[in-house]
Amino acid sequence: MSAPKAAATARYQALLQLLRTADTLWNASRVFFGRWDLGPSQFNVLNLLSDQPNGLSQVELGRLLIMHRSNVTGLVDRLEKRGLVARREDATDRRAYRVVLTPAGRRLLEEILPEFYRLAEDVWDNVPAPRAKELAGDLARLAETAEKLTPEANSISRVP
Repeated sequence: MSAPKAAATARYQALLQLLRTADTLWNASRVFFGRWDLGPSQFNVLNLLSDQPNGLSQVELGRLLIMHRSNVTGLVDRLEKRGLVARREDATDRRAYRVVLTPAGRRLLEEILPEFYRLAEDVWDNVPAPRAKELAGDLARLAETAEKLTPEANSISRVP
């Protein structure tokens, strides 16, 4: 096998493994958060709001979650129905709302996070912290490159 083909095969295998890993982690997180009747995306909303006392707009949430705003609306609707988040009028734009974490949402998050962090440490147990940091950088560069190569996919996921 030629050197360029071997490199391409190695990169292809790495990409396949990355996709398999992401799928496995997503499925495991669905089971984990299911104990609290949450999905991973719902947890992500709560977690993003936890350090935002003034909340976030649904557009901001969509950008941070890399999700179309129509999907964010459904997530926020379900969380609001459970009393975990609330929509508040935006003082600077009367047409917009800020999504804020409620006291019930904060309590639920405080219940979940210690176990979530423990499980995350278990997942990374065989990977030294410096390697994990390096891997995070590598993955960020891959995402950046993928966004540049597929601008139409990026615009679909980040429609304002």
